Amino acid sequence: MAVTASESRLEARWRDILSVHARTMCEIDRVLHPHGLGASDFEVLDRLAAETPVEGDHCRVQNLVGQVHLSQSALSRLIGRLEKDGLVERSVCVEDRRGVWVALTPRGRALHAEVRPLQRAALQRMLDAPAD
Repeated sequence: MAVTASESRLEARWRDILSVHARTMCEIDRVLHPHGLGASDFEVLDRLAAETPVEGDHCRVQNLVGQVHLSQSALSRLIGRLEKDGLVERSVCVEDRRGVWVALTPRGRALHAEVRPLQRAALQRMLDAPAD
């Protein structure tokens, strides 16, 4: 089956999107690495900061699944690493013992506030940069 010009353009656009995403994630990883974080770690901290603006607030892990680009099991492992590093706390949902709450710790909030400008500057550089 021959590839049409329209399909070729669509495929090229898709590959461009993947390329921008990969380069941007690598740049975010690079700027956050000295702070012990990667792009996915930051994304979870950033979502938690948005979902739980007041210290002591918490969010169901299940609510994060649809907001980050990780499977439920990968998200659970990542939250486990963040918890081990003292950046988040997990607790069981009393109303639904299958549910798990997650909250930023004061240390997690402070680190998020410290690195957020670095991540936003990386986004600015990468997304405003002309494509190769």
